Amino acid sequence: MRRKDREITDFEKILEMVDECEIVRLGLTDGDTPSPYIVPVNFAWRLEDGQLALYVHGAKAGRKYELMRRNSRCSFEMDVPVALECIEERGDVTMRYKCVMGSADITFLEGEEKQCALDQVIMARHEETRNFPYQKSLVKVTAVARLGVTELSAKANLRVGEAD
Repeated sequence: MRRKDREITDFEKILEMVDECEIVRLGLTDGDTPSPYIVPVNFAWRLEDGQLALYVHGAKAGRKYELMRRNSRCSFEMDVPVALECIEERGDVTMRYKCVMGSADITFLEGEEKQCALDQVIMARHEETRNFPYQKSLVKVTAVARLGVTELSAKANLRVGEAD
């Protein structure tokens, strides 16, 4: 990381940043394409034995699903845009932000493990969905993937004195 002054290394602060994010962008490849396919998805997360795990879901069809099946590794990025700031005394413009990046191993879940991830992680993330009576019949056509984070970094560009 070039700007070490923006690096966030405190794991608890990184988790707070993850919790602020609603969307994670997955970088997926299949080995045949020179550039990654980047797709934004909703996610939920939890700590498992001190390691961050992200959970995503979607249809069992389409490019995202196929690439995740072909290559069980991905990269990811999530961010919180804070504010655009014009610094008149320096004639500078900067974007204030927080972001988390990393790599993960993809595991598709099935059976009881899949149902638990849906109910206890994905649906439990937000108050509005925690007890929502969703159509259980859709579970069989829904893919649920656990992204076991293997690399993690974070940075922020905040105003002086602003909590990171």
